[in-house]
Amino acid sequence: MRRFLFVFISVFIFQWCAGQQKPQYTQYVFNNLLINPAVTGIENYFDVKTGYRSQWTGLQGAPVTSYISGSVPFGSDFVGGDAAALSGGNEANPYSHLFTQTYEASPPHHGLGFLLISDMAGPINTTNFDLTYAYHLGLSSDLNLSLGVEAGANHVSLNTSMLTLENPLDPAIANGSNSQWKPDLGIGIWGYSSNYYFGVSALQLLSQNQFFSTSNRTTQAKTVPQFFVTGGIKVFLNDDVTLLPSALVKFISPLPVTYDINAKVAFRDRFWIGAAYRNGDAIAGMLGLNISSLINIGYSYDYTTSALKTVSSGTHEIVINLMLNNRDHVIAPPHGF
Repeated sequence: MRRFLFVFISVFIFQWCAGQQKPQYTQYVFNNLLINPAVTGIENYFDVKTGYRSQWTGLQGAPVTSYISGSVPFGSDFVGGDAAALSGGNEANPYSHLFTQTYEASPPHHGLGFLLISDMAGPINTTNFDLTYAYHLGLSSDLNLSLGVEAGANHVSLNTSMLTLENPLDPAIANGSNSQWKPDLGIGIWGYSSNYYFGVSALQLLSQNQFFSTSNRTTQAKTVPQFFVTGGIKVFLNDDVTLLPSALVKFISPLPVTYDINAKVAFRDRFWIGAAYRNGDAIAGMLGLNISSLINIGYSYDYTTSALKTVSSGTHEIVINLMLNNRDHVIAPPHGF
């Protein structure tokens, strides 16, 4: 086990040095703010989400990610109106045919938000804090386009107490800074209507050199831009049951292109079940419950399909959503997929 842990940590640090990645999520559809700042302020209430992801359970030093995010709109026409132009008021079901038939594009408005993400993997701890902003405008009577930006900082630290070295003065980490702050910047575009969405974003745009030793920079790491393309659609099976397929493609050099394919079945605005596939990594089952106009919750379990499946018990992820100041008492996010 110790030998495997050493190999795992070595491989992880190598990958981190080759192209540091932001954490991955199975339920990114539940919180697209994680991958695109342009969704900031898309709903007309204070949208707060918190999540916890334990990856490759059972493997010592495996990644553990937790986060909290918040988003709120600003604009008298939008905030003063009903949620996402629901003409049916709080009795309208966001997943129903009625919603799509009466939907109108949201008036122009601003959105402000934040992201606080903690990611621990082996001896490396990363904390990312960003403020987000988006401007939403109407392209047609039923289509909005938003432009967003996020800016902040990330803190990377190496916990040397977790490392057992043959040479305590290993030049890879000696005489260096094991705690570093670096600026962060990302941009995004988001198009959305009542029954589809699409988005393109570029995160971690400020490439930064990162190394833990000033005497030996062969361990130098360099952050790289990360590009995301995503989209989804609502397919009505009947008035109360809706199929929600979506996909996400990630471009992170020098790693191979990866993609996620998701499909959810929503039963009115009360609960949903779904499945996901991530190429070369995992398949997942998902379920969610919209408890009230204040809170809803989602859970997913990933079954590992990579070589790590022999030592991993899978990945657990849970997301809790609070819809604060939800004056129209919608049970499910009108623009949720």
